[in-house]
Amino acid sequence: MTPIESDLEVRLEPREPANAAVIWLHGLGADGHDFVPIVPELGLPAGHRIRFIFPHAEVRPVTLNGGMAMRAWYDIATLDRNGAVDDAGIAASRQRLQRRITKEIESGIAAERIVVAGFSQGGAIAYHTALRHRPRLAGLLALSTYLPGAGAVISAEDLTDRSLPMMVMHGAHDPVLPMALGQMAAEQISTLGFTPQWRAYPMAHQVCFEQITEIGRWLAECLPPV
Repeated sequence: MTPIESDLEVRLEPREPANAAVIWLHGLGADGHDFVPIVPELGLPAGHRIRFIFPHAEVRPVTLNGGMAMRAWYDIATLDRNGAVDDAGIAASRQRLQRRITKEIESGIAAERIVVAGFSQGGAIAYHTALRHRPRLAGLLALSTYLPGAGAVISAEDLTDRSLPMMVMHGAHDPVLPMALGQMAAEQISTLGFTPQWRAYPMAHQVCFEQITEIGRWLAECLPPV
């Protein structure tokens, strides 16, 4: 799969015309190239027809990093769950992801054949988008991430079908987003009626081989051949 690049994203096309898609959001300060090398390591069947899309976040100042400009899905002033949240930035990135999902649907790929994934800050946008999308998507993959804010950030009436498959993964030694934040997000989502699968790994703020193998198996379940 040769990367196809634009100013907005990196895309990997399968050998045969795509009939499924994974839209994968990177973390703070990275870009769409970050998770491209993982795709060949997922162990997907050789004839899979999954399109992988890795959008680039916009460059913006990030308060938590001294106002330094970097690729970010929204501004972060603090990781304190009682602190200020960039609701406008989150909403704008959620709308952008929603438009990208719509583009896939308009190309002929059904919503139930689209997985949304995100790492760290990108995972927060994946949460906000996939939990709301109607019709229900094929799955939500949340990696080393959290739900910004202390309250119920997504009201029950806005939610998609609670059968949405969801995999939540976190590093037990994460110094950037402590695993407790990931656990709180999974617990909050459970109270809304979803049943996220939880996986913890002996790692920091990163991904590991065992996890990548599990992601490949999970994606194959969410997006079986048709």
